[in-house]
Formats: sequence, C-alpha cells, structure tokens
Amino acid sequence: MGMNYKNILVAVDGSTEAEWALKKAIEIAKRDDAQITLAHIIDTRTFSTVEAYDSTIVERGNMFARELMEKYKSEVMAAGVSKVEYVIDYGSPKMIIPKDLAKKQEVDLIICGATGMNAVERFLIGSVSENIVRHASCDVLVVRTSKDDK
Repeated sequence: MGMNYKNILVAVDGSTEAEWALKKAIEIAKRDDAQITLAHIIDTRTFSTVEAYDSTIVERGNMFARELMEKYKSEVMAAGVSKVEYVIDYGSPKMIIPKDLAKKQEVDLIICGATGMNAVERFLIGSVSENIVRHASCDVLVVRTSKDDK
C-alpha cells in the first residue's frame, strides 16, 4: 500500500530540524508530483512584552520571515519541485498550522521537525509538533533525523 500525497504543508522556523523536514518534503513532493506550501508562523504572543522595549521587533520578524521563506522556496525549486508557495502568518503556530492553514490550503500531509527554535516554550507547555499531531485532520510526519541519517 503506497501513500500518495498531493498537497504538503511544511512548517519551518529556521531550525536545523526544519531543514531536515524540508528535505523530506522535497523527496515526497518529487515522488508524488505534489505541491509544497511552506509555512512560517510569527508567534505574536511574545511580542506584547518585548515590543514595549523594542518597537522594531515586528518589522524585524517580518523581514526575517520573508528572507527565510524566499531562501526555502529557492531551495525547493532548485531541487526540482516546481509547485511551491509560502505562507507567513501571525499567532500561535500550535493552532494555526493544524487547524487554520491545513484546512485553508487543503493539505493531505503536514511535515515538521521534532523540535524547533523555542526550547523554553516546549519545556513549559509542549512542542509545536506535538500539538500539530494532536489537532491535525490529515497525516503528519514529524522528522527527527537528517535526510542522510540511516
């Protein structure tokens, strides 16, 4: 029994694990001739306290997100996947990815890294990947190793 995916959502945050997830997504998209949608969620919950001290934080977050997504999009296209787009959204990645974006983009697979950039939040209230698995209505692949690991 082989799984065939047509619309893959890849959650990326700039972490090493997100890079691994992207490589797995490229492999699957090439195998299945699937669309890749890259998703980066700017976690606005942390802005309220930081913004009082640094009013440019939102602007820098947006710039980082755009540069990151353009880099990832170029990487996907260079690997031979022509159907690629990206989404930058704001809020809690734990809910936006599985509940909003996955439905809006009509994805049949979400791929994410096992851990990301926010270790403190993961320790206190659980990981983004854990919440994606819990709340997604489609298949989820949580990547723990690099593409080259056996």
